[in-house]
Amino acid sequence: MSSPQIAARLDVRHLSTFFNTDDGLIRSVADVSFSIQPGKTTALVGESGSGKSVTSLTLMRLLARTDSTQVSGQALFTNRAGQTLDLLALPEPDMRRIRGNEIAMIFQEPMTSLNPVFTVGEQIAESVRLHRGLDRTAALAHAQRMLELVEIPAAAQRLHEYPHQLSGGMRQRVMIALAMACNPTLLIADEPTTALDVTIQAQILELMRRLQTETGMSILFITHNLGVVAHHADDVAVMYAGRIVESAPVRELFATPRHPYTQGLLACLPAQQRKRELASGQTGAKRRLYAIRGQVSSPLSPPPGCAFEPRCDLAIPACRDAIPELLPAGPTRSARCIRVADTAVTSVEMAEAA
Repeated sequence: MSSPQIAARLDVRHLSTFFNTDDGLIRSVADVSFSIQPGKTTALVGESGSGKSVTSLTLMRLLARTDSTQVSGQALFTNRAGQTLDLLALPEPDMRRIRGNEIAMIFQEPMTSLNPVFTVGEQIAESVRLHRGLDRTAALAHAQRMLELVEIPAAAQRLHEYPHQLSGGMRQRVMIALAMACNPTLLIADEPTTALDVTIQAQILELMRRLQTETGMSILFITHNLGVVAHHADDVAVMYAGRIVESAPVRELFATPRHPYTQGLLACLPAQQRKRELASGQTGAKRRLYAIRGQVSSPLSPPPGCAFEPRCDLAIPACRDAIPELLPAGPTRSARCIRVADTAVTSVEMAEAA
């Protein structure tokens, strides 16, 4: 007898976010689909401007509600009670009850996310007072426990300090405490360690991993750091020019990337350069690090067909005919490339052989 299928914590289907500007229509997110399983981490990867942060802000309904913003698709969220709700279709009062309670977000720069005129304790307490109905004294006591949970020393003292009195690492811990205050089932972490030094970055990532193990929450981890992805994600979705171009379990993606853009990203890592040198036996020769040629096209004038075609070493004339679909590249993965059957020999290898 087969076990019942577990519903995804978040199932994003054909999400698109367009902005009407004086210069034209900007397709920041176009037909994006991915899912996050309960207790798992899905990484959304891509270079700056690929649409990662706009995706997260769309899911949280934090974009300015104006006539210039067009949002379509579905974001099916399974809450604590087992109900499946479309985040994009919920009335705003219902979304407020979910935001910060069942779904929380860690922003990239805590200094611009924390309110400078309130103590960190008051900001954490506000969330639990709103969603849990605690009085001020109980809410502040809970805020202190959250600061202790994220390993901030002298939590009772820090509770009454302002964001500017804390270091960058401590502010990020406060952001995590604020996000975790109501024990969310889904955490969206948008580049949570970008502004931190390597040592503090490792501590923050280990803290998030421990909290996930203890609470069973799911995480959408938005980053451009492939090293972080390799160590902390279960599944990966790679974005380029507003679209997902490859999705796969993390081990499969790093072992055998199938989209030329993913292959280029991984080839830019010095460790991958070293592996290619060892494989070719040319360990003594000095060679330039691989770099993806060209630049990302303007969102106002995307190329016809595949957005990566102008930079791709596997491109053929058919790549300019139409935007490719996500095609199966294995039992658990897909790639947005019409030559996916040919990418076992990577575009990087072809470029270096040329």
